[in-house]
Amino acid sequence: MAEYNTMELMICTAARELEDGACVGVGTGAPCAAAMLAQKAHSPNLVILFEAGGAAPLIPEMPISVGDSRTTYKAVMASGMCEIMESACRGMLDYTFLGGAQIDMFGNLNSTRIGPDHQKPKVRFPGSGGANDFASFCWRMMVMTPQDPKRFTEKCSYITTPGWLQGGDSRAKSGLPLGAGPYKIITNMAVMDFEPESKRMRLIAINPGYAEKDVQDNCGFELLKAKKIVENKPPTKQELHFLRDDIDPYRYVIGR
Repeated sequence: MAEYNTMELMICTAARELEDGACVGVGTGAPCAAAMLAQKAHSPNLVILFEAGGAAPLIPEMPISVGDSRTTYKAVMASGMCEIMESACRGMLDYTFLGGAQIDMFGNLNSTRIGPDHQKPKVRFPGSGGANDFASFCWRMMVMTPQDPKRFTEKCSYITTPGWLQGGDSRAKSGLPLGAGPYKIITNMAVMDFEPESKRMRLIAINPGYAEKDVQDNCGFELLKAKKIVENKPPTKQELHFLRDDIDPYRYVIGR
């Protein structure tokens, strides 16, 4: 029996991407847990920013919203949305974590609607919030999401959040900052990045217990594959201790 669950593995995998001294814009839930874990485990100088205004807090425990008072605990600044988004526009945010109902092969995200009719969609979602801003201006966008063929779709019904748009140099031609864009996709089965020239999603690592076929069977488009696909390392005892005892003792996130 595994000594960890899928959510714990995803959080630990994401946390390892956040190096000491970097700046990351997060929301609540799994991305917040990943940032908190990185700060406790290996990146004590990680700067965490919340859309509602908390900048560089030392979060004591899992906040329930981006406006929770815990997001400003021992923070450098308790500001507002304008200041955080302006920081992103200035190029000060290295990473952000985003999600959506759909993601395509170029990392574009849909959190607006399903169906062709915008006025009468099959399903209506909350929309962008700050996701478009973060994705447009943060240097590296990461996504944490379950691996599912309905979620990983060949074409989004609506592009709420820009990824690499149509691939190639289409994002740069749109006027968005050169070099910024989708970076890693972290799922319950694998980790993907984006091939540098085509900007298409590429399988680079597989989680323990899964095979390449499992990942492809749960994707609605053909994944590119790295020359060497590695196996992700499971969570360490220390990482699980931080997650279970300090960050999320009530299992709000890791209990999903």
